[in-house]
Amino acid sequence: MMRRFLSALCGMLAACACLSVQAQEVQSSQTFERVARTGTIFLAYSEGAPPFSYALPGQDRPLGYSWDVCLSIVKQIEARIGKSLTVVPVVTGTNSRFLTVKAGMAELECGATTNTVARQKLANFSNTIYVAETRILAKSDLGARGFADLAGKRVATVNGSTAERLVQLAMLQRGLALTLVSTRTQAEAVRMLEAGEVDAIAGVDAALALARANSKLAAQLTLLPESMSVEPYGLMLPVKDAVFKKFVDETLVGMMKSGELAAIYDKWFVQPIAPWGVSLGLPLSELNKGTFAYPNDRPAN
Repeated sequence: MMRRFLSALCGMLAACACLSVQAQEVQSSQTFERVARTGTIFLAYSEGAPPFSYALPGQDRPLGYSWDVCLSIVKQIEARIGKSLTVVPVVTGTNSRFLTVKAGMAELECGATTNTVARQKLANFSNTIYVAETRILAKSDLGARGFADLAGKRVATVNGSTAERLVQLAMLQRGLALTLVSTRTQAEAVRMLEAGEVDAIAGVDAALALARANSKLAAQLTLLPESMSVEPYGLMLPVKDAVFKKFVDETLVGMMKSGELAAIYDKWFVQPIAPWGVSLGLPLSELNKGTFAYPNDRPAN
């Protein structure tokens, strides 16, 4: 009887100690303290970054891979603070997303943002949730396997994009002669590819995969396996809240180990997605498998 009493007492003390540690974490984190006090958490997202975050016409609730990851993190935050939270979406743009997090207008930025050394001065970044690759979408009848096979061909890139810079650099380094066609948008580049005005498009793998899936020539387009660059995407967090970053990172590690993150990935990169009803056809790459197996927040240069 006494042993059972002592065992129960030890269990109660351990539970109290755990709650005490959690309470201390909430108090030592401005982010935890704010969401616990207000019962509200603000999540930033981009309206036009499918499949990471986007909004359907006429709907005020975003969706996407990064958005779902953030919602899973919110559930763990609710468990930690012991109360339900109201999620408030905050629309951001390419440049305003950094200010949104830095100014405290959002606790998490749930989009497609590359973690770089320079950007770490503006915000914290979570463990990597996706490794993006700059690749080539080409007509299948070219028989191309890599960038070197595009010699003498016409390659479209969006003006001012990372892909444009990488193609220009590769041309110089490899001594390749090809025609670089600059477009205002990726949609324009896709139209030119479909019309036969260019032979290939350079861009981010996920965006190219979605463009291929939605193209009337989908069966005639190939996403070349060669990668011209890799960029780690992370969730942006408040820069001066190490406690909150640690919690988010540990939550992501748990999602990776349990298979939850892989399931969310499959939902957005392998299964058909709204509103197009098409699949990107991008199963987990070796780079992403490695990131899930060995979580890290290493930035790109």
